[in-house]
Amino acid sequence: MADVIIARQCRHSLLRVIPGDLTRYEAQVAVTCANNRLAGREGLDAKMHTAAGEELRAKCVEIGKVQRAQNLQPCPVGTAVTTSAYNLPQEHLIHVVGPDCRRPSQDEGRRELIVKSYEAMFEEITALGKVETIVCPPLSMGIYAYPHREGARMTMEILLGWLDAEEDPGVGDFVLLVNDENFVKNLKTVYRESEDQFPGVDCTRKYRKRRY
Repeated sequence: MADVIIARQCRHSLLRVIPGDLTRYEAQVAVTCANNRLAGREGLDAKMHTAAGEELRAKCVEIGKVQRAQNLQPCPVGTAVTTSAYNLPQEHLIHVVGPDCRRPSQDEGRRELIVKSYEAMFEEITALGKVETIVCPPLSMGIYAYPHREGARMTMEILLGWLDAEEDPGVGDFVLLVNDENFVKNLKTVYRESEDQFPGVDCTRKYRKRRY
């Protein structure tokens, strides 16, 4: 089992932040950071599409055709869609489109867009019913270049707020998979500065095998 960077017990679920390979992590549900064409051509999403196989690409093309017939993008920013995970070691794959902060037009409303993207992801999870384990990268923190300090704080606030809300989200174990060293550095700084302000109770020592 990978070493835990942060672990926090919320009212309904456990959030663990760990490093790892999303294409190999066994879970009921995985999340991929998609683009609005569901093309799987960049970054982590490209790796997920390659590992999932041609059936996933074919499914995404099919979704795109249906959307374009209605003059819509396959998956606009701030929306999400669920498919089978095909050859990946998960059952379901949720494609979430976060704000691309390389583009000034989307960077302008990045806070609102990142919240909307996570809300779309939550809706897809809820539609699946009870989920024992979900593995998810931090949205927009890779090639989409969302500012890491702000993004680290918002990621924790949004996820912990959802997992600790009065309404049970139906998730047992939520794994936030992080690999970018700069994001991890900012995440640890934000957590150290604001740990007592986040929802839930810290239980990092319980799950950590070695000190980070």
